[in-house]
Amino acid sequence: MTVDLLSDVFRAVRLDGAFFYRVEATEPWWVETGDALERRPRALPGSEHLIPYHILVEGECWGGLVNGEQQHMQPGDVLVLPHAKSHYMSSAKGLRTPMPPFGDPQGERLPFELRLGGGGERRSIFVCGFLGCDRRPFNPLLAALPDVMLVHGEAQGWLSIFSQRALDEVSSGRSGGTLMLTRLAELMFIEVVRRHIESLPASETGWLAAARDAIVGKALAQLHTRPAHDWSLEELARETACSRSVLAERFARLVGEPPMQYLMRWRMQLAALQLTSSSAKISAVGRELGYESEAAFSRAFKRLVGVSPAVWRAERASPAAAASSARPIS
Repeated sequence: MTVDLLSDVFRAVRLDGAFFYRVEATEPWWVETGDALERRPRALPGSEHLIPYHILVEGECWGGLVNGEQQHMQPGDVLVLPHAKSHYMSSAKGLRTPMPPFGDPQGERLPFELRLGGGGERRSIFVCGFLGCDRRPFNPLLAALPDVMLVHGEAQGWLSIFSQRALDEVSSGRSGGTLMLTRLAELMFIEVVRRHIESLPASETGWLAAARDAIVGKALAQLHTRPAHDWSLEELARETACSRSVLAERFARLVGEPPMQYLMRWRMQLAALQLTSSSAKISAVGRELGYESEAAFSRAFKRLVGVSPAVWRAERASPAAAASSARPIS
């Protein structure tokens, strides 16, 4: 491949980690976390989507979706909820006994601290937080991830070392600690996604399966390397050393849409990123992505996104506007 597809998508969807709090829970305990998107204004006001994560540093517990199957967690394990669905964690599987109420996380700034539970001798310590990213115009990675991702941190493995390092940063109060935790959270998520890709069965479909496919992965790499190129199915098939029919069928089956439709949506994600992060003229953004006129680019952008490039940029010009416009897409 001429491009690292996973890294390319992470850059384009503005992955940003926000450490939120340290939790110390003494058994018996349980906690149910609602829709994480409700916390967006406080955690990451400029992000369209929040991905909650929980890293168990000490003790053991159970975690999973509300009304779903809970999974056992041990130190070093990481639980990630890519679609921010309500989830439930407890000191014992299925536990929902009466428990003393607990307040909001304590502290004026990150990292906040939260204590909960019945005051027993056995305790569990977590590093919990959120990752922010763009959900639209087009986030192929997010759409391909499951509702729950649990990765076990092997003894002395990278994730186990990461969880302890994160707790050390919380405890030390050193300068730059918030930024360090943010970057650690981003690295953690990338590692979790890589582990997930490696575990996919051969029969899997979706963007992640497509990215590792010998044919479709090459086609995606070509589209990501030269998104402004005037691609045709015939030329793309030639670049991937297969027939048009094979590429069309395999691409649609794995990715879920034809190559040119994917290209158009990927262009709009790149355009949205530029409109948000730079002061380039709209016409220049369009030209960089292969559109000969501002009018043609604006029509294509509005057709997919629902608003013009100018409106998209204006809505994200201030944190308040960004927070109000960042609603989940139904």
